[in-house]
Amino acid sequence: MQKKYDIIYADPPWQYSDKMVGHGGAETFYRTQSKQWISDLDVQSICNKECCLFLWVVSPLLDEGIDVLKDWGFTYKTIAFCWSKYTSCGNLVKNMGRWTMGNIELCLLGTKGSANYFRIDNTVRQLVQAERGRHSQKPNEVRKRIVNALGNRSRIELFARNKTEGWDVWGNEVECDIQLEIVTPGEHIRRDKEEAELNAATLASQAQQLSLDDFNDIII
Repeated sequence: MQKKYDIIYADPPWQYSDKMVGHGGAETFYRTQSKQWISDLDVQSICNKECCLFLWVVSPLLDEGIDVLKDWGFTYKTIAFCWSKYTSCGNLVKNMGRWTMGNIELCLLGTKGSANYFRIDNTVRQLVQAERGRHSQKPNEVRKRIVNALGNRSRIELFARNKTEGWDVWGNEVECDIQLEIVTPGEHIRRDKEEAELNAATLASQAQQLSLDDFNDIII
């Protein structure tokens, strides 16, 4: 049986039109994937009924990040964290952007069910000021803040590059704790229909049982 989690933390290998491919772009460091491939990952199969998603997104693809969050079955809530990067010398990182010099990354928050009630600490801050590591490496401070905010719940990091204590992991650079399949949109529709039919059948059975109980009460 597939393990399920209260917290999903993900840093997908976003793919976008990048003139820096071969010259310092993301493809230089790891294999990127299309939005459709990322959306088709069966993340819903590892979520508990109540679940929080923390999803890193590159600024030019903010709209695609929100789309993926919804495709995975979550409702967008807010920007959970904004990481302001600085160098080992303490200076702000200055990355060439299309419009302004970029030195931040955003982590979106989405929820399923009543996961809003998970929060046990309302003092966790959104702004994270931390040193930049290797390409795409995210600061450990963010994982700590997630646990501080939501408590010691079942949690997994997707697209992980290292194993972190207290977290299950999935990715192509680590020994995975779970398996994730690619599920096409058509299969999602079939599964949703199957679940709806099962729920309808369950409700009908419960209603019939209530009617029988009422009938038995009258006879008695």
